[in-house]
Formats: sequence, structure tokens, C-alpha cells
Amino acid sequence: MPTVRLSMSEPADELLSSDPLALLIGMLLDQQVPMEKAFVGPYVLRERLGHDLDARELAELPSEQVAELFTDRPAIHRFPGSMAGRVQALCGHLVEHYDGRAEAVWADASTGEELLRRLSALPGFGAQKAKIFIALLGKQYGVQPAGWRESAGTYGDTGAHRSVADVVDAASLALVREYKRQAKQAAKQS
Repeated sequence: MPTVRLSMSEPADELLSSDPLALLIGMLLDQQVPMEKAFVGPYVLRERLGHDLDARELAELPSEQVAELFTDRPAIHRFPGSMAGRVQALCGHLVEHYDGRAEAVWADASTGEELLRRLSALPGFGAQKAKIFIALLGKQYGVQPAGWRESAGTYGDTGAHRSVADVVDAASLALVREYKRQAKQAAKQS
């Protein structure tokens, strides 16, 4: 079992390291908030539920109840209502296609292309997020089906500091943030 450092909170990182559903939810939440906030979200959700995360339970709870879990102070995300709906949709997809098992999305994927297709089909996972998640799985979880680096695009590059896939400590987080700042600056100039 890997030990990731994505939330910079020991209990939240332990959950991300051991619970594939928490990892998927954290990746889903990783938009328009700092990475640490996104990846601590599954831990906060688990604490509010009072037990381990379960895709079937989250999919079947009334949407108002899921929204309440996200909006209680402090809110789990900057956009708690919409993210509650996205997490519930993700869990519903996992129940429908993977018997509620998040790890089944990648456990038997034989190629990077197949893994990319599976991840891209998840609610809330666009092409870029799917590629970043492939890189995260490959670099930090040892999930490396044939062609995974190619399917991850530049996020799969060795020695890169482009995304959450490359964050292993505070120093690498700073490098990723600098890369993103420079990319944003370059985009403004073009």
C-alpha cells in the first residue's frame, strides 16, 4: 500500500492511501480549490458519515442529505452543492458498472487506453483529469498497464512536476504549483 501525501494531513493521506473510493473522490474534488483542500475532502466526508465511505450508500442517500454533508461548516468544497451531486453521480456510476468498487475501475485494465476510457467515462472526470489520474496511479500506486505513460500524456513523464501525480511532499507540491503558475502566465501571454 502506498503512502501518498496529497492532502498534507496525515489522517487524510492515510485514508487516500488505503481507500480507492476516497482517492477517486479526492481527484473528483480537485478543481477550483487548493489540492490539499480537495484531497482532505474524503476524510471530512467519512468523519461526517461516522464510518467508512461506501459508494452504494452515497449513491442511494437522498441528494439533500449528501448536499448537507458537503455544506456543513466548514464546507467540503468551494462549490459544495454541485460537488455533492458529482460525488453522488460518481458513486452511482461505480455501483452500476463496478459493483460499487472504485478499485475495479483500474484493477483489471490491461492497457493504458482501456484505463483512459474507463476513467473518462466516470462522472466528473474529463480527459485531462483522467490522464492525471492514470499518472497518479502509475507513479504512486504501481498501477501500470501496458501503455499507461502514453495514455497519461505529459503527466506520465518521469521527473515531471505538472500535477497531483507528482506530489510526494511539500517540496514537490511547491514545484507543481510553480509549473502551474508558469503555464497560466504563458497562456495569458499567448
